[in-house]
Amino acid sequence: MSFLRRRKASETEEGSKSDSQVRKEIDNDNDNDGKREKEKGKKKRDVGRTVKRWSCLDSCCWLIGCICLIWWVLLFLFNAMPASFPQYVTEAITGPLPDPPGVKLRKEGLTAKHPVVFVPGIVTGGLELWEGHQCAEGLFRKRLWGGTFGEIYKRPLCWVEHMSLNNETGLDPPGIRVRPVSGLVAADYFAPGYFVWAVLIANLARIGYEEKTMYMAAYDWRMSFQNTEVRDQTLSRMKSNIELMVATNGGTKVVVIPHSMGTLYFLHFMKWVEAPAPIGGGGGPDWCAKHIKAIMNIGGTFLGVPKALSGLFSAEAKDIAVARAIAPGVLDKDMFGLQTLQHVMRMTRTWDATMSMIPKGGDTIWGDLDWSPEGDYACDTKKQKNNCTQTSIQNGKEQSSNLSKTIFYGRMISFGKDAAEVPSSELERVEFRGADRGKNYANTSCGDVWTEYHDMGLEGIKAVTDYKVYTAGSILDLLHFVAPKMMARGGDQFSYGIADNLDDKKYEHYRYWSNPLETKLPTAPDMEIFSMYGVGIPTERAYVYKATSQAECFIPFQIDTSVEGGNECSCLNGGVFNVDGDETVPVLSAGFMCAKAWRGKTRFNPSGIRTYIREYVHAPPANLLQGRGTQSGAHVDIMGNFALIEDIIRVAAGASGDDLGGDQVHSDIYKWSDRINLKL
Repeated sequence: MSFLRRRKASETEEGSKSDSQVRKEIDNDNDNDGKREKEKGKKKRDVGRTVKRWSCLDSCCWLIGCICLIWWVLLFLFNAMPASFPQYVTEAITGPLPDPPGVKLRKEGLTAKHPVVFVPGIVTGGLELWEGHQCAEGLFRKRLWGGTFGEIYKRPLCWVEHMSLNNETGLDPPGIRVRPVSGLVAADYFAPGYFVWAVLIANLARIGYEEKTMYMAAYDWRMSFQNTEVRDQTLSRMKSNIELMVATNGGTKVVVIPHSMGTLYFLHFMKWVEAPAPIGGGGGPDWCAKHIKAIMNIGGTFLGVPKALSGLFSAEAKDIAVARAIAPGVLDKDMFGLQTLQHVMRMTRTWDATMSMIPKGGDTIWGDLDWSPEGDYACDTKKQKNNCTQTSIQNGKEQSSNLSKTIFYGRMISFGKDAAEVPSSELERVEFRGADRGKNYANTSCGDVWTEYHDMGLEGIKAVTDYKVYTAGSILDLLHFVAPKMMARGGDQFSYGIADNLDDKKYEHYRYWSNPLETKLPTAPDMEIFSMYGVGIPTERAYVYKATSQAECFIPFQIDTSVEGGNECSCLNGGVFNVDGDETVPVLSAGFMCAKAWRGKTRFNPSGIRTYIREYVHAPPANLLQGRGTQSGAHVDIMGNFALIEDIIRVAAGASGDDLGGDQVHSDIYKWSDRINLKL
């Protein structure tokens, strides 16, 4: 009631107020109302701003927009600038660039003479789809291998399915046909901007070569060599094309240039073309002498590659092992529905051609528990001179000693660092041959990602690790133990030994044709064979392994990247023992045959075909503007090495190995070859 009384009193007082006072109050009320409206508007604006606060999605869209804008601006500038501008910038920084070999040799008057045949290696040739399952709809005659590799990201499991071969026959799976791309485009570029044969082709064209005098012998590099003939008649096509090129060029013989695994493929071809039909090409024993001037092998895998062993054993090499260690489990586990390494292993173990590169010659070539040809190799000659020697005073005289230890490269796979380094007398080993492989009852849900490891139990895994050390003489038994189905196919197609008697009729079988230690070179005394490869790059030779932790659908072994040599002079780095080579192929594999086994008249070279070694010291590009460089010795990048290209062009234009200056050797290949006790 007091409230009401006060209210009435105020109303009475208002009645007695003058008009001017009333107007003032009204104006004050209006001002207050205006302030209140402004405050409400400000609050509304504040609410609006709160709703439109910058989000993570806005940041992502902004970032993508900026990247796209920058990309289009750079692309526009690149297309608008003169073609000579990049060269101008490079020369301003590094000085004048040398003429490409083709330009240089054309100025010297060289012209095309001998037709040229290119034989690509593993993985560098394009593969395209001709028939596939429903998931590959719309991919007819599009590249599954090579090019942009876009299908790997769009439909990875479908891609793996179509890139795999039949696990029983090594041929096409039902309903799938993947075939090699034909023509020079099959292997000129591996991916956009990443050349393989393109630089060599361009330089040959500068002295007059064209497609009618160059032939890319493309083949399905996944398959065993003989099966490429069974399915695609690739060997027959190569024979016909070489004969046609010789006939249409006035009887001028061809120069054959194989790269990497292509060297083994062409060895197989030379035996096949001379063998009688139906198993061979029926060309007769003088076919090679009539049609081939020279074979210029680049980065040849003649005696195999340790990388192939680690790839088959654990689906990894040095780079993959590092990634597997940095992100443990990411490559192994079922992440986003992908078990990456398991799928890679399942796919690559159907590629029979990889088994052609398992090291050949056993302990005789690669060494045993206590010896290897390269045992005294100094991994870094500069460090060896400066830091890897220590000086001591004995009997008043200064004496220097080498800090780097003798390396047992013959131990290709060791379980633990101690097993790789201790004397063989201290090794405690348990025989694995004949051991129980066990049964892995836990891995019953692996489905499509099933590999042969999932047929092994703990007993089998323990048997492998307890043997401790595997040399080239025991790795075949190891692979037979862990992957019997794969090695059963491989045993029908390839061999890895040393022939006692090359006149034995059994060596007429095609499984021996790609092993240079179990075959004879053709009778072609006028032919020349070159072994051309890079040196000066640490190259994988042996591995330190460990057993992985158990998981469903897992690969039980991996390279132990935590293992290091202990000092800068050591060749052990990240679980891998390195030796001299081209980053993929050790010098011993690329050079031994031409340095010793084929040098002069031997049982492997009965007609005395002349052999030459041409080594190219690796020199990385000085800056990014030089791309992959013109002096690289790396396994693929050497295809752009100006010195190598010049040697090839000179031979194709008519020069001999002696005209090039004979051997060009920078490594210890002669010393290492002399240490190998091989009956010649």
